[in-house]
Amino acid sequence: MNIQELRQHRQFQDNTGQETSRATYERDYSRLIHSPTFRRLQGKSQVFGAGTGDYYRTRLTHSLEVAQIAREAARSLLRAYPSVATEAAEHPGLIIDPEVVECAAICHDFGHPPFGHKGEEVLDGILDNLIEEKTKQALKGHKAGAEKAVQIREAIRRKYEHFEGNAHNFRLMMFLEKRENLDGLNLSDAVLLGTNKYPYPGTENKKGMYQHEWAYISEIRDRWGMPAGTKTFEAQLMDLCDDIAYSAHDLEDGIKAGKIEVHEHFLFDSNIQRLIVEKILTLGDVFWSNWTPDLIQIKVEEVLTSFLNIWKTKMPICNHDYSRTRREVKAYWVSLFVGSLGVIEDDEWHKVTFVREGHEDEDMLRTVSVLKSFAWVTMIRDLRVQRLQKRSAWVIKRLWDAFVDPVTSKSIIPGDWLRRFDRDQQKEHSIWTWEHMIIDYIAGMTDAYAEKIYNELYGLKVGTIYDLD
Repeated sequence: MNIQELRQHRQFQDNTGQETSRATYERDYSRLIHSPTFRRLQGKSQVFGAGTGDYYRTRLTHSLEVAQIAREAARSLLRAYPSVATEAAEHPGLIIDPEVVECAAICHDFGHPPFGHKGEEVLDGILDNLIEEKTKQALKGHKAGAEKAVQIREAIRRKYEHFEGNAHNFRLMMFLEKRENLDGLNLSDAVLLGTNKYPYPGTENKKGMYQHEWAYISEIRDRWGMPAGTKTFEAQLMDLCDDIAYSAHDLEDGIKAGKIEVHEHFLFDSNIQRLIVEKILTLGDVFWSNWTPDLIQIKVEEVLTSFLNIWKTKMPICNHDYSRTRREVKAYWVSLFVGSLGVIEDDEWHKVTFVREGHEDEDMLRTVSVLKSFAWVTMIRDLRVQRLQKRSAWVIKRLWDAFVDPVTSKSIIPGDWLRRFDRDQQKEHSIWTWEHMIIDYIAGMTDAYAEKIYNELYGLKVGTIYDLD
């Protein structure tokens, strides 16, 4: 196959019927936009709980904004670097196609469970605890040596796997969504690899993919000749645009909500700056390597000073209208970051990153990191957000308790999930354990639906028995 054929290839032959007018990536885009998973993003938290207000971003609006930024960034890079165009590239992974990048951005958050990152943390913790319990049961009464115990634990971990939002992306796109007689959306290989931020199996990296989906993704990577651990240009660009949106848009939401105040007393509060430094130290980003807390503190002060100065510059231009200023400052940062994107060689592969004078601009990477960390410490750590997260952890754990017993819970799980599970168990190599099926079921819920089911099971009854699930 040539490069174009490699990129447009699908795992299963596409039954397009009478349709011949739409190109490969146009069909991918339509499948993503019209999927139930995409619609459910409107009911999933970004920072503030979904339904908190009609202004704040949800996973849906965030995904649309990332897609717009990614599409425009892709077009800009094509103008600046003609070698990344499909017709000029010598490798299928070193191409930037705006349609592919837009598709990857649209679905990059498909796998987020209800209640944002807290929900992800709780679901993964549930599986970790399950694996430990199963391991203890397997070792009970046996005098297995340390090596044998490790083997037993790893075998159980391979069976029950883990939960991670990016891995669940692919579980949805390649298994849980439905098309005719196929499981999954049967997307093109280019879009699948364009969404693959963590190109590892979960057995190697906690952020990696589940075994079923990794089997095909690794097959694509081998066919394309992708070096181990590398990402396509489109995956790299999508990931950067996600960070750009996070650092600019979530700060806008924080200012609107009153969680962030744009003046010296707030921005230079020693406690807030200390929290930002502590957050950065947990990130493990290579561009912060060998940076001491004191040096990070200096960079934090520099970025926040710049943020304040830009605000002060925009305020009179916006006739001292706070709302206009907030939006213009957001637009400034997005424009600055997108305008700094470029393509460079990186050891044996290539990199899409911030570029200055032909080299990676690590200072710009650190600026994005500071703004993302600033958003995190001022909003995620907010008292009411923390209370919401405390409640969401309780809701998810109690839902797990209600559904985990296959004998007592079958009467309260939707029939299509039970039928899907039964069909899966009849395969020679089944994908699911009962427990991971329950995890996938909970992960697909919106915030409001998770609350509804929790209240029906444990609290105040919501709605009537005639409500459709």
